[in-house]
Amino acid sequence: MLNIGSLLIDSLDYIMIVDKDYNIIYNTRYDLTLGDDSAESKKNEYLYKNFFEVYPNIKKEESNIVRCIETGEVIIRKNQRYEDYLGQIYITNNVTLPLKRKGELIAAVEITLDMDFKEKDKQLAEIRFDEFVKRIKEASGQITFDTIITEDADMKRNIEKAKVLSTMPNPTLIYGETGTGKEVFAQAMINYSGVPKNNVVIQNCAAVPESLIESILFGTVKGAYTGAENHKGLFEVADGGIIFLDELNSIPFHVQAKLLRVLQDGTFKPLGSNVDKRVKVKVIAAMNVDPMVAIEKNIIRKDLFYRFSSGLITLAPLRERQEDIRLFTHYYIKYFSDIYDKDILDIKENLMIAFLKYKWEGNVRELMNTIEFMVTSASAGENVLTAEMLPVYLKDRIIPEMPYLQRPRNKGVYNNFEFEPGAYHKLMDDFEKNMIEEALWQSGGNKSEAARILGIPRQTLKYRMKILQIK
Repeated sequence: MLNIGSLLIDSLDYIMIVDKDYNIIYNTRYDLTLGDDSAESKKNEYLYKNFFEVYPNIKKEESNIVRCIETGEVIIRKNQRYEDYLGQIYITNNVTLPLKRKGELIAAVEITLDMDFKEKDKQLAEIRFDEFVKRIKEASGQITFDTIITEDADMKRNIEKAKVLSTMPNPTLIYGETGTGKEVFAQAMINYSGVPKNNVVIQNCAAVPESLIESILFGTVKGAYTGAENHKGLFEVADGGIIFLDELNSIPFHVQAKLLRVLQDGTFKPLGSNVDKRVKVKVIAAMNVDPMVAIEKNIIRKDLFYRFSSGLITLAPLRERQEDIRLFTHYYIKYFSDIYDKDILDIKENLMIAFLKYKWEGNVRELMNTIEFMVTSASAGENVLTAEMLPVYLKDRIIPEMPYLQRPRNKGVYNNFEFEPGAYHKLMDDFEKNMIEEALWQSGGNKSEAARILGIPRQTLKYRMKILQIK
């Protein structure tokens, strides 16, 4: 297991460190790369080779290592296929991190998960890799207010409000539908606060059984219940820092009373104890249920909500942020094209119009997953997203309501025509010119006969011939 700062890295296949001169100075794939059991003895033969000597088929302009060293960015790449100098072929998902000392970039660390699995195992590996990437971004402080992209005026005001609340002791409640970015806002607040990572505790309350949530949050003393030992709760662990409680509405009603007391005076009793403990903790919470509805249904205590109300941030659903639908669509096209090494440049405008009208019940997360699916579905050479690439469930929802996304039943010569401004008039003129020339040919140039064939007056024929410049 590797520990980078506060981030534990496990369950991965390969770690490599390349210095800024592109020499490999650390590598854990000795046995596979060298292809024999004497890998350890040949360690020095593999180490200190140039990265492009070991992987000669990787182009510099497409290399994660080069991009990371040149830009200092965290680079993510999926399903990358490459070959080493011994002919061994790999298919991997990679995260490449800049390694700095005293502010100067000295190397890049590439962490790899092999993806040559059966389809079922591959899906599980993808989930594991995505979770790992999420942890990387959180631990690296990569999620900041500057990384929240929006064109929506209310969202911009939320960002400014969240910056202020980040530096104040007031408890903060972030409300929004699933996928609106509550966790991103919380992470940005944590990073903006300047609180050290080891003083930050994150807990998804929905992931803890109701019977355990009280002891998880507030700790236990020995004998509180059968098998109970002295155990610190998360509030005590976070003393002097921040605790983020995701899915606040999952906390049982009786435990919310204890939470309210912590918010009011910073004190609580561990489970089974009669002695108060005191902590100083900034609380950030999030929920995906409308607080007023939650109060009405006795999911959230009214007094607890009012304690949070001075620091309430409400994130509007994506369907109410039209500018952001277009913004996120183009952002994720670029983002996933880079990750999957695709050349997708745009989206068909008729599909973009459909996106603007769709409800996006899963909000930004649904749009992001949709674009990822479409990018990965694009064949080699395709550089524009079309309705044919939509996930099946979206095709069933969008296309029946958007007739202009369906291919006309009478498939003709213009089905794949690249329409440009003015195309209608040009096509109609060309079609009419071809008909008149055909009629003139059939009539041997006799205008009266040609007019009869076309079913129009001779004067109309002469006028149209003049307009279309037919001699």
